[in-house]
Amino acid sequence: MMFDQTLPEEEAKRLIKQLIQVLAYLHSQGITHRDIKLENVILNEKSNIKVIDFGFSTVQNPHKKIKMFCGTPSYMAPEIVSRIEYFGPPADIWSSGVLLFCLLNGYFPFKGQTDAQLYRRI
Repeated sequence: MMFDQTLPEEEAKRLIKQLIQVLAYLHSQGITHRDIKLENVILNEKSNIKVIDFGFSTVQNPHKKIKMFCGTPSYMAPEIVSRIEYFGPPADIWSSGVLLFCLLNGYFPFKGQTDAQLYRRI
């Protein structure tokens, strides 16, 4: 998948910094989003981010791993793809890194003709 356009590095940094601040707050409250992707990060009238669609989110004990494997394939962390129990916050950070890569380059860092092929590359 290709995106229509890329962002200048300074703008991408500004948006990702805001996203990381949002995630830091959510994680401090025990909330993991689990579906960070371009479609779930929108801009308000001042061009600041808003995170939406908490359908896959969960409230968790920070010392307990998650057993449910969900998210959008191209943004999934390796531990989710491998179906290994995982801590939520690092998975959100991985997805944020994929999003940053996409904003700067206009395409995903990992590609495959099928989900299985994509998962092997992740």
